[in-house]
Amino acid sequence: MGLLWLYKPLSLSAKISSTRSVLKSQSRIRTRTMNPMKVLSLLAFLAVAALGKPNNRMDNSVSQALKPSQWLSGSQLEAIPAVDDLTLERLESMSLEKGAELVQQIYHLSQIHHNVEPNFVPSNIQAYVPKPNGEKLAAPLNEMIQRLKQKQNFGDDEVTIILTGLPQTTETVKKATRKLVQAYMQRYNLQQQRQKGKNTNQDYDYGSEKRNQRTSSEENSSEEVKNAKTQSGDIIVIDLGSTLTNYKRYAMLDIEKTGAKIGKWIVQMVNELDMPFDTIHLIGQNVGAHVAGAAAQEFTRLTGHQLRRVTGLDPSKIVAKSKNTLTGLARGDAEFVDAIHTSVYGMGTPIRSGDVDFYPNGPAAGVPGASNVVEAAMRATRYFAESVRPGNERSFPAVPANSLEQYKRNDGFGKRAYMGIDTAHDLEGDYILQVNAQSPFGRNAPAQKQSSYHGVHQTWSSKDNKDYE
Repeated sequence: MGLLWLYKPLSLSAKISSTRSVLKSQSRIRTRTMNPMKVLSLLAFLAVAALGKPNNRMDNSVSQALKPSQWLSGSQLEAIPAVDDLTLERLESMSLEKGAELVQQIYHLSQIHHNVEPNFVPSNIQAYVPKPNGEKLAAPLNEMIQRLKQKQNFGDDEVTIILTGLPQTTETVKKATRKLVQAYMQRYNLQQQRQKGKNTNQDYDYGSEKRNQRTSSEENSSEEVKNAKTQSGDIIVIDLGSTLTNYKRYAMLDIEKTGAKIGKWIVQMVNELDMPFDTIHLIGQNVGAHVAGAAAQEFTRLTGHQLRRVTGLDPSKIVAKSKNTLTGLARGDAEFVDAIHTSVYGMGTPIRSGDVDFYPNGPAAGVPGASNVVEAAMRATRYFAESVRPGNERSFPAVPANSLEQYKRNDGFGKRAYMGIDTAHDLEGDYILQVNAQSPFGRNAPAQKQSSYHGVHQTWSSKDNKDYE
């Protein structure tokens, strides 16, 4: 029914004449040939525009500019798809620019009255723990703790919880998540592999890829891998994304209630497994980043302690928000909060989300090499995964800046920081860096040690490496 679901029933009695005047201005639209449901959706938009008329003290030009009919033509409103028809596959079939424009239109229309209340809380979230042999220990989230009790030494070391934010229905999303899991498995099993004399560059198959398949130079064996620091730990993947089967569920997700549910589960896991809470690193993709923040807040509310770290991988725009509630990943949700933004004007948000926010190639709709908004959103996961792989921890050097233009003007000079797994926990502010269009994405690979706080890394320019300024 188009985007009518975004709005509550409207009371038109007081301002029906104003609504009709707006409708008259759209007389060029040939409603006779339009789908009736789309006409209804369009009428709802125009009614909202009329009801949203500012008071008389506001300048008339500003009043007009606030109406959707002034910044979206009738044909553009008509072209916005029914929400049940909007899928990841459809967004992937659109160019980056067109997809970003569509997502922006939907978002801004939803925010006109700030009255879109979230109403979806997943009831059956699945989770799994990947095994070194490529298999998974899978179960519904509410049964996972009992399964973990049977896993020897679980939680003795670092525990990384990955919270997906998009359904694993496209190869782009599946591959990014798979790369992240593979990177952590390589990181956590490096010491064990060395002791057994196995290939320290092994890939773990959690999808359609064959084991040991090397698909890009990010998997290449190197001296850096051989000399990398060893780290042991466990991974849990909470597959929230697979419950968001259409855009309506994605947009109407109740972030606070869903996060509270996961936060309570983490508290239960810590208590029943008698594991330290300060070794937990919570990572959220897209809308899952905001859920991760809410989960961390709930953990603190219930225990009085903060989780060690929450990382947001391209935190999304939030369409549905509860009134009088601050929603979204933010500094203070954990001891340290970092975020990587790769689709600010696409599926992501321009809002600062952490103690430190990284903007590869500056705030833009996408990043080099991403051909659509879904790919752009998942690049944050690919970048983080690359940094997790042993020897690549410092492949993404960044410096403080508020735009790619400022970064280039300063020739990349400033206090050096590293985006990804090795981000220093005392960082604050906005950081800019440049990335490659293809893997390896980091421009400092293999990683070079930095002996001082300041350094210059050469800015790149290439006709094949669009910067999206």
